Amino acid sequence: MRDVLMIGGKEVTSRLFLGTGKFSSHRLIPEVIRACGSQVVTVALRRIDPEYEEENIVSYVPGECILMPNTSGARNAEEAVRIARVARAAGCGNWVKIEVIADNRYLLPDNYETVRATEILAAEGFVVLPYMSPDLITAKKLVEAGAAAVMPLGSPIGSNRGLRTRELIRILIEEIPLPIIVDAGIGRPSEAAEAMEMGAAAVLVNTAIATAGDPVAMGRAFGLAVEAGRLAYLAGPGKTHEYARASSPLTGFLRD
Repeated sequence: MRDVLMIGGKEVTSRLFLGTGKFSSHRLIPEVIRACGSQVVTVALRRIDPEYEEENIVSYVPGECILMPNTSGARNAEEAVRIARVARAAGCGNWVKIEVIADNRYLLPDNYETVRATEILAAEGFVVLPYMSPDLITAKKLVEAGAAAVMPLGSPIGSNRGLRTRELIRILIEEIPLPIIVDAGIGRPSEAAEAMEMGAAAVLVNTAIATAGDPVAMGRAFGLAVEAGRLAYLAGPGKTHEYARASSPLTGFLRD
């Protein structure tokens, strides 16, 4: 049986989603995409400027990728909805990552406003992927609101601190009937592999790749880590035990 990730009626071939902020040059983006194999690429609307190709980040994203504008900068549901509508009108398609952040210090998402925006946009035919603080009740409300996936943070955005919310993410994977995509905070390929081993459907990575010494090599490392983690999850890791267990018999030596 093929291992297929379906979101919004589309088959997603790579389980590594890529963010496009913080790169030292837009010209690195297509190289990183080729290296890591990402198919879904997210872009902030304010970085889309069709009048200036050199500054328009969309012109650096290969046409075969699924473009997912995000509502970065939105402080409430109304602003997020307006940004999503503008992006679709600009020809960016109907995928949108909802990002509603009113907290300027920790940049934590406003779950209540995120649910509101999701409900409005899903009703308008958008494929909505909401970024949220991992909370089971909120995740269930996002399912009811029509979300196509749920995107809990691993740790504060841009922090590279890894899976600090590991147990909460595990609960969402267990309880929510939508793809769980770990977004924000993953700083190492090993952490991406761990998220996939837990059963996450995908991960979204930006800062860890964009700020690496060699972003292209780091992109490839993340692509391989996500594949390895997914394969390990499908293989079914063995049980853990409190005490040591010999892998070979302790009896039957030559002198016996």
